[in-house]
Amino acid sequence: MKVLGIIVEYNPFHNGHFYHLEQAKKLINPDFTVAVMSGNFVQRGEPAILNKFSRAEIALKMGIDIVFELPFLYSIQDAGGFALGSIGTLNRTEVVTDIVFGSESSDVETLNVIADILHNQPEEYQKLLKIKLKEGYSFPNARKYALIDYCIKNSLLSEEKILIIEKSNDILGVEYLRALKEYNSKIIPHTIKRQGADYNEDKFKGKFSSATAIRKLWNEKKYDLIKDAVPDITFQKILEEEKNGRAPIFLEDMEISFISHLRTLDRDKLKKYHGIKEGLEQRIIEAAKHNYTIKGLFEDVKAKRFTYTRIKRSILNIYFGIEEKLITEANKKGPQYLRVLGFTEKGRKLLSIMKKKVKYPIITTPSNYISIIKKIERDTSNNKRMWNIDKKLYFEMIKYDFKATNVYSLYYKNKEYSTFENDMKFGALYLKGDNT
Repeated sequence: MKVLGIIVEYNPFHNGHFYHLEQAKKLINPDFTVAVMSGNFVQRGEPAILNKFSRAEIALKMGIDIVFELPFLYSIQDAGGFALGSIGTLNRTEVVTDIVFGSESSDVETLNVIADILHNQPEEYQKLLKIKLKEGYSFPNARKYALIDYCIKNSLLSEEKILIIEKSNDILGVEYLRALKEYNSKIIPHTIKRQGADYNEDKFKGKFSSATAIRKLWNEKKYDLIKDAVPDITFQKILEEEKNGRAPIFLEDMEISFISHLRTLDRDKLKKYHGIKEGLEQRIIEAAKHNYTIKGLFEDVKAKRFTYTRIKRSILNIYFGIEEKLITEANKKGPQYLRVLGFTEKGRKLLSIMKKKVKYPIITTPSNYISIIKKIERDTSNNKRMWNIDKKLYFEMIKYDFKATNVYSLYYKNKEYSTFENDMKFGALYLKGDNT
């Protein structure tokens, strides 16, 4: 049995995503296809433009059999943490055999050499990295220059080869390969060349425009252009969710809430949160005093070593109170459950197979998250089944998923949908019929 795993955000699902999915299936010829997808907040440190339930529904209709939610604690981390959560989720299904990711270079051999270095952390490389960080480079640039020096000195790769990690999808590709090594996973990695606009390209490029450009078009209400860049299923969902008052959600919608919260905190408090170091806390405090827009705040905090995405993720960590020690533990132990956002008739068959194999709970009805643990405790005490779960981390992890949805839903235009604990009210979406 072949099971294809892919890692996605679908923010929103566009023609480039469909190309990736189509090509991945041609490459693997899987019996089943599953995706792990960011929830209501995404890796660039922003709210998703469509909520996770809507994006999961689109994914199922476009050919995915099961959509798993990437826990919130991973979805707003940098590429390394994002990959640990995503690969960890796919690995813990116990059924995924292959992963296909898009990359700008489509050079899996070079990406794997770099991933080996980052996984093994040779002492010489660590020294070079420290030197570059002391010179004031942001972590991504410090790592890049340290890799160049290390690889050239040890005749591993040319500078030209290493520079492929300047592109967003290649950076993620390296981290996916690194995470596979961290989990000692048997999942086989493959890559296909990314088509169309770059990940961060905000200009409309026609059929293969980036998600960034599509979100910009939506903000400008240029629906005719959006229609050219997304499948009809996505376009219809966009219209439906906007009509219902549940979309779009932009970071700017949350700026007063973020800035008012920042103005209540002091420097020592900020230092406890994940990613707040190297003087970032002081820059944030000062910027919050003098700005009332999120754009102005980011511009004042921005520096050589602090990228916009790092700042945005840091603001989310502060807002949700995510401390460094929690992220360290989550990254060390990996996801503690498999949260199903949706599945098809075909996916239901795969879930039945998984339930006999997995060592972590599969959650289809979030309101049962406590009773699930009680069942696991009974199984363990009766030696009925072996589970591999950290109960305390399980509760911490899923409660942050709930918090993220509680906050996200507050920004719906239609307040009828802004009620508390939306995650507890909805189980996994079941899409009947054939989605192929």
